[in-house]
Amino acid sequence: MGRTTRPEGRITRGTTGTNRLRRVDRWIAQHAALRRTDDPLVVDLGFGASATTPRELHDRLLAVRPDAEVVGIEIDPDRVRRASESARPGLSFRLGGFEVPTPADRRPVVIRAFNVLRQYDEPEVAAAWRGMSSRLQSGGVLVEGTCSETGRVTSWVAIDAHGVPQTFTVSLRLTELPSPAIVAERLPKALIHRNVPGERIHELLVTLEALWMRHAPLATYGPSQRWIAVVAALRDAGWPVRDRASRWRLGELTVDWSAVSPDS
Repeated sequence: MGRTTRPEGRITRGTTGTNRLRRVDRWIAQHAALRRTDDPLVVDLGFGASATTPRELHDRLLAVRPDAEVVGIEIDPDRVRRASESARPGLSFRLGGFEVPTPADRRPVVIRAFNVLRQYDEPEVAAAWRGMSSRLQSGGVLVEGTCSETGRVTSWVAIDAHGVPQTFTVSLRLTELPSPAIVAERLPKALIHRNVPGERIHELLVTLEALWMRHAPLATYGPSQRWIAVVAALRDAGWPVRDRASRWRLGELTVDWSAVSPDS
């Protein structure tokens, strides 16, 4: 396929930090698409001012796929130049944007695009999703989301190779968590302006907050037990909750995209 010569997108602030994306890395590492593919190429799109996040992603993926490769892509040439000093077998860096250039034009099984759409307008999101996801392997996944500076509050959308969002995930550090509603500040661009009465994402966060308060007595047994009870109650109330307690205890909650979609 033809490739554009000019990177598509805008330069981000480049904020990065050790372990900032640990939560989403952990989710990617257990994803069926990565485990089943014959070509475990993963892209870290918009890795920022240092090579920290692609290097950590590569380390974590090697634990489950020793043949995993990570390509860090950035639209800023200076960032690519600096990051390239950290290149090693299985970890490389390229100049690019939403067109997702890869070695030999290979199709990645996962594209992680974190904190790259925050500066865009909501109507621009769908086109960005379609552009990035069109580069995926069959069965691949685009993981687009945002997180706090420390990575303790995170959320993301998983989008298939056809550009169709499939799931929405919240991942929180449960220790000293004041309320799950704190994730409202770190919702993906497609949802952050929809957190108002009448929208599904607002209903989800209000319900989570109510269940968090209802199960406060379980805090005696630890925050994980409290969160597991919250997620189980959410599922029992009819929300399309995915996964099992083994994931929930990590502070995760994944629901079908239809549960929060602005178009539902």
